[in-house]
Amino acid sequence: MIKLFLVRHGRTIWNKEQIFRGTKDVPLDEVGKQEAQLVGERLKDEVITAVFSSPLSRAKETAEAIARFHRVEVQCLAGFNDLHFGEWEGMHHKEVKERYPDLYQEWLKTPHQVCFPGGEGLDEVRSRAMEAIEDIITRHPQGAVVLTSHRVVLKVVICALLGLDNSRFWHISQDTAAINCFHYQDGRWIAALLNDVCHLKGVGDERGKVDF
Repeated sequence: MIKLFLVRHGRTIWNKEQIFRGTKDVPLDEVGKQEAQLVGERLKDEVITAVFSSPLSRAKETAEAIARFHRVEVQCLAGFNDLHFGEWEGMHHKEVKERYPDLYQEWLKTPHQVCFPGGEGLDEVRSRAMEAIEDIITRHPQGAVVLTSHRVVLKVVICALLGLDNSRFWHISQDTAAINCFHYQDGRWIAALLNDVCHLKGVGDERGKVDF
């Protein structure tokens, strides 16, 4: 049996300020670093054989906070990189609403139909991320594995593992530093934990409610 932990990276200043990040390499802020440490402590008693990450520093730093308890090196896979938001990257969501009103509404209502100008769509993210997961299954047919990635990627991956299409994207919530857990057994994925943030209680009011 394979035990797959899916972990969203800790908070960045762009999360707090609601700026589209995508492929921009925005590091963890101080709250995000604390969140990453708490994720590592939460998973320290698991017998983890490998830790994979998006190449972006916010995900990699979160992965490193987990890996240090298990004496494994973080392995970066491009398939887990964040969605390329194209022209939206680096823009505040209010500016996006003003400059791209129709596309913004389409993103909220039919996200699976959106291809961002100069970027990509959810189908492309799903294809590359699930290909990377299939590679992980081949390389680690047993034991516990951690994958740290981004909100969009994890929402799409969770939909795929649950047998849902990308139109269900907004039905999945992923807070910063959230933990999800799936078991792979007899050719199917079984959800054991979704968007768990109970390990972040120690962060207190500094964390706030961030789901962006």
